[in-house]
Amino acid sequence: QVQLVESGGGLVQPGGSLRLSCTASGSGFGLYVMGWYRQAPGKEREMVARISTTNTPLIMNSVKGRFTISRDNAKNTVFLQMNSLKSEDTAVYYCNALRIVGQMSYDYWGQGTQVTVSS
Repeated sequence: QVQLVESGGGLVQPGGSLRLSCTASGSGFGLYVMGWYRQAPGKEREMVARISTTNTPLIMNSVKGRFTISRDNAKNTVFLQMNSLKSEDTAVYYCNALRIVGQMSYDYWGQGTQVTVSS
C-alpha cells in the first residue's frame, strides 16, 4: 500500500512559478512510475508529466518547456516545477504512482492540490 501526499499548490499570478511535491509512504518508491495529472473544472483528468523508474521524463506538449518533473528516491518524493504559469494551468493537480507486475497493476493517487493562476 502506498499513500501519496501532495503539497505546494496555491494562488500565483500569470508568469509565476510553483513547485509541487508529492511524498510517498510505504516501500518500493523507486519501483513506481510517478506522474502528475490535473483536472480543471468541467474537464477530464489529463496527464501532465510522468517519470520512469530510470528517471526518463515524459512531458505533455502543452507544458513542455515550462514544466519539469524530477524524483528523489532517497526521499520518496516526486516534484513538478511549474514555470511561466498561465491561466489555463489552473486545475487540481494529482500525484500518481503506478507499478505493473505481470498482470497485476498497483495504481495509487494523492488527494490533489489546487493550483490557481490568476491576477
